[in-house]
Amino acid sequence: MKRIILTLIILAITITTFAQFTRGTVKESLSMDSKILGKKVNYTIYLPFDYETSNRLYPVTYLLHGYSDNDMGWMQFGEAHLIADECIAKREIPPMILVMPDGGVSFYINNFDNSVRYEDFFIQEFMPYIEKTYRIRAEKRYRGIAGLSMGGFGTLNFALKYPEKFAACVAFSAAIFSEESLMSTDEKGWSWILGSLYGPYKEGTARFTEHYRKNNPFDVTTAKGKDAYRDLRIMIDCGDDDFLTDDNCRLHIHLNKLGVRHEFRMRDGAHTWVYWRDNLPEGLKFIGQSFHQF
Repeated sequence: MKRIILTLIILAITITTFAQFTRGTVKESLSMDSKILGKKVNYTIYLPFDYETSNRLYPVTYLLHGYSDNDMGWMQFGEAHLIADECIAKREIPPMILVMPDGGVSFYINNFDNSVRYEDFFIQEFMPYIEKTYRIRAEKRYRGIAGLSMGGFGTLNFALKYPEKFAACVAFSAAIFSEESLMSTDEKGWSWILGSLYGPYKEGTARFTEHYRKNNPFDVTTAKGKDAYRDLRIMIDCGDDDFLTDDNCRLHIHLNKLGVRHEFRMRDGAHTWVYWRDNLPEGLKFIGQSFHQF
């Protein structure tokens, strides 16, 4: 009898605890018209639990997906909405809106011939549209960005190029293309991804074009200098078994040499959704700290 009563008590506590996680709202595959890209662009949005019952303005975090995924990836595979619900309920992060655009395979940049101007779209059209359509505190202090793999690269591209727009950024397993990586890429590998971004294959250092220099975090940060990042909180996070570990380490060393303050995390794991799900809470906490007053 005592065992039955104890079991019922534990069950009641579990149900009560679960019930305390008031769930936010997820709206998938919404769209907006882009003049810059000449098409509709899908996005998914997470609205915190009290969005529909309040008139307050919220901070926002943009979550960027990886290569060959889409705007629903962070919800479907990353469970970002469930993670945000629990972190908010535990008061580990403030209530915030999460916005996930469909980046295709653009790497979130303008490509070499400007036939795909995703960076222009994101900065000039997407962010203004989102921050006018939803109740968002549309200012640097309340704006974060994070992403994985291709989205980790996109996160660094936006935050390091436009530090005046973001309070914090978190790059998970960022698909960074260092000079060392480019030099070791053969023609077949180049045509798979890099050709559409940086142009036709070239031998040797000829591949370090002006367009490449303008679209990699090493050259961007060197050109801007450390003072540009005094008010930007940066986290780089990569698994120790990830095939992108080397370039993430290279960026960490590069930022150290420049004197750019940042957090560097190398945890146990590989290039998998298990790794990103496990570490997204820390990423959201890192960004959420920027939205607080100390």
